[in-house]
Amino acid sequence: MISVFRSIFSLLLSYGFLLLANGLFNSLLGLRATLEGVTTSWLGFIMASYFLGLLLGGLFAGRIVASVGHIRAFAVFASLMSTIALLHPLFLEVSHWMLLRLVSGFCMAGLIMVTESWLNEATPSHQRGGVLSSYMMVNYLAAGSGQFLLNLGDVGEFQLFSLASIIFSLALIPVLLTKQSAPIISTDSKLSLRLLVQVGPLAILGVFVAGASNASVHAFAPVYALDVLGDESLIPQFTATLLISGLVLQWPLGRLSDHIGRGWLMMLVPACIALSAVGVIWAANYAPKFIWFAVGCYGAFLFTLYSIAVALINDIIGPELRVKIAGAILIVYGFGAIIGPVVVGPLIELVGVQALFMVSAVTSSLLATLVVYRRVYQAIFVKPVQPFVAVPSSQYSSKELYLAAHQQIDEQPNIPLQEDVTKP
Repeated sequence: MISVFRSIFSLLLSYGFLLLANGLFNSLLGLRATLEGVTTSWLGFIMASYFLGLLLGGLFAGRIVASVGHIRAFAVFASLMSTIALLHPLFLEVSHWMLLRLVSGFCMAGLIMVTESWLNEATPSHQRGGVLSSYMMVNYLAAGSGQFLLNLGDVGEFQLFSLASIIFSLALIPVLLTKQSAPIISTDSKLSLRLLVQVGPLAILGVFVAGASNASVHAFAPVYALDVLGDESLIPQFTATLLISGLVLQWPLGRLSDHIGRGWLMMLVPACIALSAVGVIWAANYAPKFIWFAVGCYGAFLFTLYSIAVALINDIIGPELRVKIAGAILIVYGFGAIIGPVVVGPLIELVGVQALFMVSAVTSSLLATLVVYRRVYQAIFVKPVQPFVAVPSSQYSSKELYLAAHQQIDEQPNIPLQEDVTKP
């Protein structure tokens, strides 16, 4: 395990810088949009544009990675992210932001594809759960830490956008200086629906639910915190608690999945997400002091769902399909992430900010129910097929065969013959 982490340290460090900048940038956009008078419905479309770009990146970014390699592709996508961060304060129109978020999503898809395919290639199957859990710990620790950077400037000015751009640029350094060789991949990175279906329906559904819930949380958590807590200074602490809590269970559940299998956790984690979401709603209405604990529990379970589903998918496929499957995962994640904010945004205007956790509770409950149903159905109705074993007939004597045949005849019930009803 130590040698594996040594080989991927530079990659994880670069990815940590990316998520630090992206964590700052996502919350900054939500707060700046609210400051500019953008409604939650339009904010949902702005955030959905990012995930539409993520989906398109899942379809096409793999071709860029395959043609120029992991390291060069990482440099291209990170440079574009740095540039786009500076363009947002220059164009304060919703349509412009939607376009910029679309390009940002495409670039982030390429960065995630490079990172995850590289990690899966460098990790043996029996250690994949632990490594992907560490990857997700870096993800949420960096994204959560980015929330505290909001206090370094005024949301209504350009300094925070510049800070995000600087951090995006710093993410290039560790990967460009790494001495580890990147994976060699096939130039054929075209995805197919057949491949997408074969990787496992429940794992794909888990990625979809994770995408819908994660995107909604990233889009509306600052809005939720402002409405429920009523204090703008508490927004960074609220979003940081939500995101940083995502690293608490990554390693324990990842290692547990390596020992007991991913299927059990695909059943347990969605159920815990639903219960935690209900706990957040209850705390906000009846016990405000417990809302921090409830939000922490929600984030701890929510942000492990993606890593468990991805580990389950990568257990099924071979190393030659790493880039293809990373793109397929992003497509499914992107679909969920597009639908999530678009549905939650209007619901917040109709029923209030608690719709954010209501939708998450419903979708997670459905996922847990489907996993339980599938496991029970397979246990009862799907009988394992025994492997064929060639058994020579000479191992039985003729006397044993004779006695067995007569025993079967003797055990047959004595059924009287029916009369022939065709006779007159």
